[in-house]
Amino acid sequence: MGRATAVAAARAGWTVVVSGRRQDALDETVRLSEATRHAGEGGGRVAAVVCDVREASSVAAARDVILRDHSRIDALVLSAGLNSPQRAWVDQSLATFDDIVQTNLTAAVRVVDASLPQLREHAGQVVVVSSYSGWQFSPGAGVAYSASKTALSSVCRTLNAQEAGSGVRACHLCPGDVDTDFLAMRPSVPDAEARGRMLTADDIARAALFVLDSPPHVRIDELVISPVSQH
Repeated sequence: MGRATAVAAARAGWTVVVSGRRQDALDETVRLSEATRHAGEGGGRVAAVVCDVREASSVAAARDVILRDHSRIDALVLSAGLNSPQRAWVDQSLATFDDIVQTNLTAAVRVVDASLPQLREHAGQVVVVSSYSGWQFSPGAGVAYSASKTALSSVCRTLNAQEAGSGVRACHLCPGDVDTDFLAMRPSVPDAEARGRMLTADDIARAALFVLDSPPHVRIDELVISPVSQH
């Protein structure tokens, strides 16, 4: 979902910096974006910086590189996520619980905190890619995942309540079932027929871009997008 959003934003003219832990994945995102430009669709520049959002020093270093190379931060799309097949009280481990909460919740707060001065200066936007489970309780999502994604709603709401004076806006984006590699983290991985009924990463990218391209006086507090088959 993060990759699809980056490619869509670049196609729409944004200057995009993608970040993540794996250089090969980042390079592939840049390549896809460049392929779009070479196909004659135009668009903005795409760059990459390696960053582990679970580490404060890594986030600070990535921010500094972005400011050095691009001088500003206008928006964040936070799409890092983690879950585990062991999702119940009876089989979860606290170490895994902590990893999930650190990735899904604490990392999002860390990136916003590091970028907030720039977001205030430019009346920036924050799109938090959460989950249907963050909007409506989903028993199968897991203890850690449900707790961390639900908390992202409060992160967005506090940003909107406390930073409205500087024009900062946050959207709690809650996708339902999406056909991505993330499905491999489920206790039972959906088959091809089930995947065919799901949303695609491009669907989420269009939703994120809708938020990013909204006028400065418009705030989209929460956006839920789901396939018609979602229960």
